Amino acid sequence: MAKLILKSPYIKSTGGASGYLKYIATRERVEIIPDDRPPTRKQEQLITKLVRDFPEIKKLYEYNDYMEKPTKANASAFITLALESNWDSVVRSDQYMKYIATRPRAERLGEHGLFGDEDGVVLDKAMVEMENYTGNVWTHIISLKREDAARLGFDNAAAWRDLLRAHRNDIAAAMKISPNDFRWYAAFHDEGDHPHVHMMAWSAKAGQAYLSKDGIRQIKSTLTNHIFQNEMLHLYEQKSMSRDELVHEARRAMQELVRTMKEGICNHPDAERLMLELALQLETVKGKKSYGYLPKPQKKLVDRIVDEMERLPSVKKCYEQWLTLQGKVDAYYHDKEQMRVPLSQQNEFRSIKNAVIKEAENIRQCKLFFEDKGVEQEGEPEEFRDCSYDYWTLRDVIRDETLTLDERCDAVSELEELAEHGDKHAQYLMGKLWRDGPLLTPNTVNARHWFQQAAKQGHSYAQYDLGKLLLSDDMEVRDPAKGMRWLETAAQNENSYAAYRLGKEYYRGKNSERSFTAAAKWFDRAAQDGNQYAQYMLGKLYLMGQGVEYDKQMGLHWLNQSAAQGNVYAEKLLQHQNSGRPPNVFLGVTRLLHHMGRIFQEHSLPQSNPGGIQIDRKRLEELMEKREAHGLKGNVYEEYKGPTMSM
Repeated sequence: MAKLILKSPYIKSTGGASGYLKYIATRERVEIIPDDRPPTRKQEQLITKLVRDFPEIKKLYEYNDYMEKPTKANASAFITLALESNWDSVVRSDQYMKYIATRPRAERLGEHGLFGDEDGVVLDKAMVEMENYTGNVWTHIISLKREDAARLGFDNAAAWRDLLRAHRNDIAAAMKISPNDFRWYAAFHDEGDHPHVHMMAWSAKAGQAYLSKDGIRQIKSTLTNHIFQNEMLHLYEQKSMSRDELVHEARRAMQELVRTMKEGICNHPDAERLMLELALQLETVKGKKSYGYLPKPQKKLVDRIVDEMERLPSVKKCYEQWLTLQGKVDAYYHDKEQMRVPLSQQNEFRSIKNAVIKEAENIRQCKLFFEDKGVEQEGEPEEFRDCSYDYWTLRDVIRDETLTLDERCDAVSELEELAEHGDKHAQYLMGKLWRDGPLLTPNTVNARHWFQQAAKQGHSYAQYDLGKLLLSDDMEVRDPAKGMRWLETAAQNENSYAAYRLGKEYYRGKNSERSFTAAAKWFDRAAQDGNQYAQYMLGKLYLMGQGVEYDKQMGLHWLNQSAAQGNVYAEKLLQHQNSGRPPNVFLGVTRLLHHMGRIFQEHSLPQSNPGGIQIDRKRLEELMEKREAHGLKGNVYEEYKGPTMSM
């Protein structure tokens, strides 16, 4: 259950505000006498009427106490706060007013307990102010459990006075009132199991104030963050083992599950069937292909696909861990335990639905992907044929991390001299040092120069790396036409990685005119040279009939060649052949699983601070780019170390 309860009814301008003010200021404390006897018949009748007339009072702590243990004392406490929560209606009812006039009383504690922005509130003057006011007055009732109030020091009027004074502008903002026009009085009632404060709030300008549900959530969030700030910091910073061990374990388990999702292969026939169905239906859908624009039947189908994906063990466990973390945060804000909703209905993971649509569109358009993570790094083996002794010696010094930085940098200077004298191996290594560092500050223009010098001397990997550099998005060196020519030169010199990259470029059509036929030609060249990624891609082309005539036997042949070299995707596709399901659908669902892993990783910390700072993802990315442009690193909110729930 929520740590703090906030009720925010209001008294209409027709009157009653001054009476309520006097009531909360002078009300004598309810006699705290343990009474486990059953409630009286009159109490039961009054409670029935209250619940019927004011259903919202079921959210009060006192109602839960009464329902769990219906005693005379609990009935009295519930009736009292229920009446106070609905003063504007109660004062118009003879039956309710009769109860207020005859309720049990005890010793009065002082003349009155009213406080506000200033010390020494004069009750008579405050009542006159209320009697002459023509606008609506909100009567916030803020309640804590006795154990929380005692533990956190909010079992006295001074603590509540300081809290409300500190956040009076926040409350004013939530009520759409200018700070200069905000007026308020409050009184603390220390009684029973739920000490609470009554706060009357209004605007000096009648008709200015407006309090929505979002405003109420904002007030509750602000006060909750303040009261429970230390516990919340412990929850997130893992400083309290008793409170945070679950959080630590849940995050760790979640990260492992995310890794499994991002790297795993998905074999889910039901999801594949639904994805293929969605792909076919998207063909008739006009307009933007995103969840918000889809017709209702397609939206329902997307939801069914997400529900099917949730059945996967890794997804289900990851979602459960996320719910565990989110539940710990929600407990501070919500009046009751939140219902578990399916992943497809969880607002925080709406982006999964667009990932579903994106992959269904890829299936519809028969797009094939490369599944070749890491191939760029694998594509640069050393080439030692005819290399000089001087090059070999300097290369070893440069890579020896046990040597001092000065010794290694001296070796780089000597390597540059060797490169200037025409050593192609030294030129190639200089290109890599300028491209990657760390002994030289990365500079793509210098890298291009040295790669080009080595490439002109026939160094096939320099030709390959030069081609990649010219095809990159770095505008200082980008030249797609020359990049394609250097890749082709490298491929003609039997560089299988260059041939594979050429196949990808022709297939994608980003840096050259798209041609499936040309793509198949270069994939075949690389596959013949033993490139497992090209063999895998060529096998898919034969199975899909793209760039080549459909040939299942040839497709299986190349997939077997790739699988024999350890390509897990090729192996899974071979296992999938007897299912009768298209290979691109199986791979589309696998990519969807990877997307979900990334999305779960982005949400590995639970959402929090409702009513606090909210920021759109694209806007956040823009702010991050601006920070980096000014030499700043890290998260936009990283500098702030205050006690809020924002992560």
